[in-house]
Formats: sequence, C-alpha cells, structure tokens
Amino acid sequence: MPTAPASPWLRRPAPRPAATTTVLCLPHAGGNAGFFTPWARLLPPELELLAVQYPGRQDRLLEEPLVEMAALADALTAEILRTPLLGERRLVLFGHSMGASVAWEVALRLERGRGPRPRRLYVSGRPGPRHQHPADTYRLGEREFTDELRRLGGTSEELLDDPEMRELLLPAIRADYQIVGTYAPDLDARVSCPIEAFTGDADPEATPDTVADWASATSGDFSLTVLPGDHFFLWPQGERMVAALGASALPAPPR
Repeated sequence: MPTAPASPWLRRPAPRPAATTTVLCLPHAGGNAGFFTPWARLLPPELELLAVQYPGRQDRLLEEPLVEMAALADALTAEILRTPLLGERRLVLFGHSMGASVAWEVALRLERGRGPRPRRLYVSGRPGPRHQHPADTYRLGEREFTDELRRLGGTSEELLDDPEMRELLLPAIRADYQIVGTYAPDLDARVSCPIEAFTGDADPEATPDTVADWASATSGDFSLTVLPGDHFFLWPQGERMVAALGASALPAPPR
C-alpha cells in the first residue's frame, strides 16, 4: 500500500493526483489503515482516499501507542497540516467508532487553526458526545478483554486464538480502549461543517437514538442513515457507504 510522502500516519491505497477532494478515513479501536483499502478504488475519480495509521500497529508496531484522545488528535492534526497531499483540495473526514470521535476532535482543531477547514464530517458507529461515557474495559485482564473483543467483533478470531499474536496486538487495542474509556468530549463544542452519521440497525454500541445526538455537535446540517448490520456494518455495506460518500463529498454542480 503506497504511503503518503514522509508521513508515518497516512496511507494512500489508490493515488489520484488529479482528485479535487481528499477523504481522510480514521479507523476504529484496534483498527488500521488497511480497513479502508477496498473503498479507495470504489470512490469516484474526483475523490482520493487517505487512511490513517495509528501508532503501535502493523508497520508502526514498534512505536508506543497513544492513550489519550487529546494527544492523538493533536498529533494527527499536526500531520494533516504538514502533508503536501492536500494542497488546495477540499477535505472531508470519515471516522468509524473511536475514529468518529477522533475525526470530530481533528475537525474542531482544523476549524480553530489555519489549516484546511473540513467541508464535511462523516461519523459512523459511535454515539454522539452526550452519550459517550467513561469505561474501564481497558483495565480488564487478558482473558476478559479478549472475550470483549470477540463479543463486539471486528478482530479476527484466528488472531485472538493465537497467544503470540495476542501479545503483539493487544497493547495497541488496549491503548485505543483507554482513549475511548477516558475521553470526555466538550459538550459545548461544535464544528461548523455538516455532519452525516451512519450506524447499523443491530449495533448494540451505537443505537440510532444515541447516534442522532451528533446533531448537537455541529452548527451545520445533520443527517442520519441507518443501515442493516451490527457494529461493523461497514464490511457488508461497503458499497452503499462508498456511494453515500461519493454522493455528498463532492461540491454540488452549478445550476
């Protein structure tokens, strides 16, 4: 998977130098940039996908994972401001589960600074800020923590069954759960860009009512789409998700 120049944070699965809009995708807790690779070639040619690689996984396995939301959002925002890939392009952000909160925090920072202002924020599989509460799941022992990962899905059973792979994978996943479990969003904060929210109709972690609360996190327009599936509805609904992004990420044609 090609990497954005001089950036350990960004992956560029399908380079499109002529694209006019960048879709920056942020994965869930325990996820990695490769989660979004299948989407890259399904997007319209005007859109180029960049996927975020958090520290502590895959080719960043030897790096210490971050354990605080502010530190993660600050570091990623700084990387966005440094990358030459954005140029004069429009920028939209997409985050799933933990990635939704990270994307919102990054959007807030970009809107307060001198960098590119996001034109749209997509949040998926994550309750709105007023329904996000502290949790100490990250403190569980290895067996209980692994059982929780099995319950939620999204992590290969084969990897969880392998003691050596668990030793490699669990520190980064546990760090992500610490980010989520200790995160306290600013309930007065608002982005000015529109927010589009998505969730699965059988997601026990992000019900439609709680995901609808993202409307309170923007001063712009808001919409909610509920699709069939559980917390990882994105896998079976990938084509529908990409179609939704392609329909709204680009500017409206002139009348």
